[in-house]
Amino acid sequence: MRIRLLYILLITSLLGCKSDEPSAEALQLESAFAGSLQLNLTGDITASIPVDRSISLLFSTALDPATIATGIKLLAGTQEITKTVSLSAQGKSALLSVNGILENNTIYTVSLTDELRSADGATITPTSFQFRTQAGELELVSVLMNGEAISNNPRVQNVDPQLTLTFEFSTPINVSTFETAFRLQGKSVNIVSSNEDKTITVTPTTSLDYIKKYNFSISDDLESAEGRGFDGYSLEFYTKLDPSFKFPQISEEDLLTKVQKQTFKYFWDFAHPNSGLARERNSSDNTVTIGGSGFGVMSIIVGIERGFITREQGVLRLKKIVDFLKGADRFHGVWPHWMNGNTGETVPFSANDNGGDLVETAFMIQGLLTVREYLNPGNTQEQSIRNTITQLWQEVEWDWYTQGGQDVLYWHWSPNYGWEKNLKIRGWNESLIVYVLAASSPTHPISASVYNEGWARNGDMANNNEYYNIQLPLGSSFGGPLFFSHYSFLGLDPRNLQDQYANYWNQNVAHAKINHAYSVANPKNFVGYGEGAWGLTASDNHNGYSAHSPTNDLGVITPTAALSSFPYTPEESMTALKHFYYIMGDKLWGEYGFYDAFNLTENWYASSTLAIDQGPIILMIENYRSALLWNLFMKNEEISDGLDKLGFTSY
Repeated sequence: MRIRLLYILLITSLLGCKSDEPSAEALQLESAFAGSLQLNLTGDITASIPVDRSISLLFSTALDPATIATGIKLLAGTQEITKTVSLSAQGKSALLSVNGILENNTIYTVSLTDELRSADGATITPTSFQFRTQAGELELVSVLMNGEAISNNPRVQNVDPQLTLTFEFSTPINVSTFETAFRLQGKSVNIVSSNEDKTITVTPTTSLDYIKKYNFSISDDLESAEGRGFDGYSLEFYTKLDPSFKFPQISEEDLLTKVQKQTFKYFWDFAHPNSGLARERNSSDNTVTIGGSGFGVMSIIVGIERGFITREQGVLRLKKIVDFLKGADRFHGVWPHWMNGNTGETVPFSANDNGGDLVETAFMIQGLLTVREYLNPGNTQEQSIRNTITQLWQEVEWDWYTQGGQDVLYWHWSPNYGWEKNLKIRGWNESLIVYVLAASSPTHPISASVYNEGWARNGDMANNNEYYNIQLPLGSSFGGPLFFSHYSFLGLDPRNLQDQYANYWNQNVAHAKINHAYSVANPKNFVGYGEGAWGLTASDNHNGYSAHSPTNDLGVITPTAALSSFPYTPEESMTALKHFYYIMGDKLWGEYGFYDAFNLTENWYASSTLAIDQGPIILMIENYRSALLWNLFMKNEEISDGLDKLGFTSY
């Protein structure tokens, strides 16, 4: 009895140990097709399958090639049929072909045995399904582009411009009718038949263009050799990007400097001549932007330190800017979103928004406090600028924007419309810096309760879900547009920044990596997404402007998204930078650095550059390289006091 008990315990122990071992992802058959006809995997026999079809099986994961011959069987009754099985490049699709055609009016069985394995060793639950053949009309059995079957892909892309099309038909065709029926957009072609006129090969007489959408079609003018009709067929596809480098290759460090220097021209050469502030975009005339100009004043520091301008030049520009800001429209110390660069008068941003914009003002104050720490108090001119910055900082009435003492900050106030917009600043988004500055104000501070109840919503801004095996501490699904991890952290150093709600370095790294992983996965199959082209954030697009993100994906890649994430994803961002510059530079690189965005699916490239997108590129690359702006901003004693007040335990 004791021996038997020990035996049971031993078996239980072994089974327990085995359960701790990692298991491979289960192998499953997801779908099956005979040509383009989907087969029923359970229940009834699929009827009327043409005799000349190959059978394609789509699995949940890549197969082990060594197991497909014995693990996949084709039977007619109990008789196993000789067949060949080939795998797609990804290994998830298996194509069953026979020598010749199948027998008419015959029930065939596809059987998957327990010998079939995935590439990582997972087994499949044995299963089978059946279909009945029937000789039919003239049908297109398969289409190959440069030797690759296009299967049922709704958006074929990355096609080599040296194109060869191969069409396999169910029965011999009348070749002369194919010559009439076939059209390839904008191209003349050569047509060759083979396999007793069942196989047609088409090659354009000249190469296709790179990265362009094309269409080919076969009209119903096509007939079989016996005169049977054809329903017609058409397909859109995209050629691949030209892989050649558009500019000479330079070192990574030189490339980073080149991007910073070229982008800096937006804030230096294109700055408004009267105010020195940044224009909203490269097509703006006298409209300047407060938030983008906050990024711009920080870029002047980078310009001095990198030798793009002299310190004397930078100091003169900074004096022009702060003197203009002192005389411009303010609403309880808060600037509007847009102003006229000549007069300082408010330019309405939207309906009922012709007053103070607290978030844009916070971006400006973040920049000015960084500048104040950079300037030398021992220099009379620089100390004068420092004094003006201190005055502007102290005149911002952060507490006024609690709308009478509520435990939340409000985005807008207008002397004409009051609090009519009624937009609360709540997390998680780009506005953490607003609350940090409001708590840090030496003259008009908010209490910690405004931060905890208004911004953090007492913890309700938490997420803590996983996306692509990456845990996201805060925010909406997939993290939202990437500028959430940029704007507040141009000066506010996220390294070791932590409070009761999150570690903000972990938050920003997770956000950037999720955005990258989503772009590489490309679930909507947009053209051009990948390791070299990733990054979804707010920008111009082919229909206007939108805050692009994984939950608002329109096929638009915005260079600032990946490039401003350099501190968080240095390898992924460098891969993107090289792709944008070397491979796509003929379309993306301009007078002020990279253009705002592109959508290869729509063959659209922005001609615009925006202050709020160009600025973070310069600044976050610099923080990645030297932490210059982080170190300067965090030297402000008021900021340390504000972070202490809000409960930040490490910074």
